[in-house]
Amino acid sequence: MPDEPQESADKTGLLENLTLCGLFEGFAFFELSLGIRPVLMDRAVHQGDLELSGLPADEQAAGSLNDLGGVVEFHSCSSGTHCRHPTSCAPLRRVSPIPRVHQLYPGQMGHETDIVGVQWQFDALDLRPVERWLAALPTLSIGHDDPRTLAAEAQPSRRLLDAYLDTGDWRMARAGFVVRTRRHGRHDEITLKTARRAEAPLPRTLDASEDLPQGGVSALGPEGPVGRRVHAVAGRRPLRTVLNVRTRRMPFVLRVDGVEAAEIALDDTEIVVGNGQRPMQIRRVEVEVLPEWADVLAPLLLQLRGACGLRPATLSKFEAGLLARGVVIPSPPDLGPTEIEPEATLGDVAYAVLRRQLGVLRAKEPGTRLGEDLEELHEMRVATRRLRAAMDLFADVLPLRARNFRDELGWLAVVLGAVRDLDVQLEAQDAMVEAGQRELWADLTSLLLAEREATRTDLLAALDSARWERIKNGLTSMVQQGPHRRSTATRLPALAAVPDLIVSRHASVVKAARRAKRSGEAAEFHRLRIRCKRLRYSLEFSAELYGGRTKQYTRQLTKLQNQLGLLQDAEVAANRLSHLALTADLPASTVFVMGGVAEQHRRELVRLLEQLPREVSRVRGPEWDEATMMMERGRDQALALMPLARRALRIVPVSDAPAERAAVNTAPMAPFVLPEVVRTMSVGGESPA
Repeated sequence: MPDEPQESADKTGLLENLTLCGLFEGFAFFELSLGIRPVLMDRAVHQGDLELSGLPADEQAAGSLNDLGGVVEFHSCSSGTHCRHPTSCAPLRRVSPIPRVHQLYPGQMGHETDIVGVQWQFDALDLRPVERWLAALPTLSIGHDDPRTLAAEAQPSRRLLDAYLDTGDWRMARAGFVVRTRRHGRHDEITLKTARRAEAPLPRTLDASEDLPQGGVSALGPEGPVGRRVHAVAGRRPLRTVLNVRTRRMPFVLRVDGVEAAEIALDDTEIVVGNGQRPMQIRRVEVEVLPEWADVLAPLLLQLRGACGLRPATLSKFEAGLLARGVVIPSPPDLGPTEIEPEATLGDVAYAVLRRQLGVLRAKEPGTRLGEDLEELHEMRVATRRLRAAMDLFADVLPLRARNFRDELGWLAVVLGAVRDLDVQLEAQDAMVEAGQRELWADLTSLLLAEREATRTDLLAALDSARWERIKNGLTSMVQQGPHRRSTATRLPALAAVPDLIVSRHASVVKAARRAKRSGEAAEFHRLRIRCKRLRYSLEFSAELYGGRTKQYTRQLTKLQNQLGLLQDAEVAANRLSHLALTADLPASTVFVMGGVAEQHRRELVRLLEQLPREVSRVRGPEWDEATMMMERGRDQALALMPLARRALRIVPVSDAPAERAAVNTAPMAPFVLPEVVRTMSVGGESPA
């Protein structure tokens, strides 16, 4: 290929939509912007699903690993699949292995990992200086006090033909994934990797590969590590080629005293742009070092970088190709403003809440489809509940179609809940079963996992359905339009209208608490839990109106709700175990153990039923009184600032007839009437008049 400067060098900030950004919440995640190197592990590693970790800063040689940039450790789990987990990090940090869903349950793959490699990637203006540097290795030394000899052994060059794939609506890229097929020789493989974007916050870094079937991508089944994920995320949408890349790779094995320590690959890459334009060229040096040699070879790699003018790679080949072709991956739709100010109207607050929850619902769909992080589905289900609660709370300022959307979201909540309930039971069972009893539970675990897989199939079918697309697109359109400004209710100050909405929900909670305390039945406590949840959501929706000063009561309500949730979980678990013991074909030893665990749940249920009557006092008390007084003050201030309502005056022409003039003069005036919403919110407070 002709020598020419790399066209994508120093193009920081041009692919903002393709950058990896954000942090793992709860985990240590590597932030990747265009100024930090994306690292792709191109050499096949047949040692299973790989987990990622960076070297801890206190274990690094000063001025060595971090100075090189783009360092990655690759970890291998013994799952027997063909996966890789690359990323870049600066500075380096250690990340604990993140278990997959099937790792959470007994009888599945273990959690222990083994480090299999550390990798750097550099961009080069020309690869010939690197070849000369490698040829001169026998004359170099690792360090001043290290007499060991170095040698670079050239391997046969290879030609790699890559094709990047996506659906017609860029579903894979919008979910944060890159799909690539690669042909080297007669062997074809397909790879899926994460390319994190701010709008697709998936919870792990992933790079998985498997052999491509003879029928091509269309024949890819859901059994392999790539096929399973592609089928889950893309659904029924077929994959199409969006980018072609050709690479000539010259690999070298780096040996120290005859022992293999690293592999250095020199890649001369052409990215096909099309339309008769010359291809984009990238020259890249990839260095993969065995972990035990990483600290030893770091000074040598610093020499390589300095002597050959290398720079840490800033763009992946996929990003560079899209840049060259002028392709921009569509961003999520702008739903509208989500800020809530104290002077906001009731319509502004209602639509800000809906936009926030719809944003969460859309963002959590890819992770829910993937099914590898239980929290993604849980958060999508919670967003569904919050949307429905908001539609109930603000029904007077929403269009009539919002009622239909609320019912449709109930359908989605049921589908999500079926999977979530099994996730909760499997987690609780795993925590409860003792190590020596896991074999007794193996049959039950397999049964529950099969049931979970069936419910996930139903969930994926629902997310692929036209019904879900109508719900999602309809909600998006509704919140983008915003509140109807001609409506009196939408223009009311939120501080004036919200207190009555919250007080009415609190009254419902108090009524349910009295009934539950009097009856002592689990069903009544479950109804109380639902009403507490609605009240808590209402307080959280309006918290910014009061500067967060309602949080103290919200915390009290959350504690009660958690206790009520434990009661519900214990009852559901006991009933499910009893049902399975009677209906499922399980060994007698497993049924015996299940009976013991079910009895534990029943004892926990009895204990909570005895304790909860004392806990329901949390629904009232000084925290609620303080919150009520604060809301009343806010309402009085808002009502005082409202202008007096005006009557629309109609000009009546004066008649010449005396009788007609007398009739006009003696006509009674229409009484001054406040709008219905204002009169409703004035209950318990002064009228603005």
